[in-house]
Amino acid sequence: MSNQIISPKPTRDGFGDELVQLGSENQKIVVLSADLEDSTRAEYFKFKFPDRFFNVGIAEQNMVGIAAGLAREGFITFAASFAVFLTNRAYDFIRISVCYNNANVKLCGSHAGVTVGEDGATAQCLEDISIMSVLPNMRVVCPVDYIESRKITRTISEEYGPFYMRLSRASYPIITKPQDEFKLGKASVFEEGEDLTIISYGITVSESLKAAEELRKEGISARVVNMSTIKPFDKEVVLKSAEETGAILVVEEHQKINGLGSMIAMFLLTNYNKFVPMEVIGIDDEFGQTGKPYELLEFYGLDYKNITRVAKELVKRKK
Repeated sequence: MSNQIISPKPTRDGFGDELVQLGSENQKIVVLSADLEDSTRAEYFKFKFPDRFFNVGIAEQNMVGIAAGLAREGFITFAASFAVFLTNRAYDFIRISVCYNNANVKLCGSHAGVTVGEDGATAQCLEDISIMSVLPNMRVVCPVDYIESRKITRTISEEYGPFYMRLSRASYPIITKPQDEFKLGKASVFEEGEDLTIISYGITVSESLKAAEELRKEGISARVVNMSTIKPFDKEVVLKSAEETGAILVVEEHQKINGLGSMIAMFLLTNYNKFVPMEVIGIDDEFGQTGKPYELLEFYGLDYKNITRVAKELVKRKK
């Protein structure tokens, strides 16, 4: 937690800033927007490189189709919109034009999760991890803060093939350092522990770290893992954590059904021979609602207080 020395920032800002840097280095980088470039921060690229920026209007399906076509011509294409519009409205185009063709398209969905806040249920995408992860060839990432957002944006630009990157409207605490390494498919252990492992991504990682502090006061040692690559997730870290701590708690700002927790549970069921108590904190088969970001985290049990409570109950199940 000592790394939190910079004012919190939205991860969408890191995406926008790194896009500009990438654009100055590589003429093959192009960016598309469905009329939301101000909100997604794709406008940073637009102002700097207007000849390589395309606003297709409120037409997400068209945006994805154009992005796939440009990728076929050798461009590295970034397509940005709100997560709820990008992953839901354009799903068939993502499935066929991007994933079936293994096109070099980077889909960037901002305003994901309940921390969109006041925009309410219709704008709060809580199923994007599920529907993107199920697609062949698609890789799914979610940065933990502004710094990691920049690193992930650069990494996916250098890796060929489809990516979905989940981004935030809300400001996240800065909990990584510029010198920290991001490696695709590898998790980061932010805190070591022996009694249970808390696995998370995005804003709930910082809440999990707060929970670990509270648990420590009660004599419970919690390992905290940042799983910023959700597909493919780091199976080695999951197995190691199951063996060494004996309990797994997954926390995600997403539906419980078919999220990261579901993926980890299925993996452990088929690849680990010992019983491991496990729990998932997430959205329980319902839509979001209007409210301030941190009020909504608390309402849906994604805050550090509820994580602490569930973690204590989970540790009891080991005995």
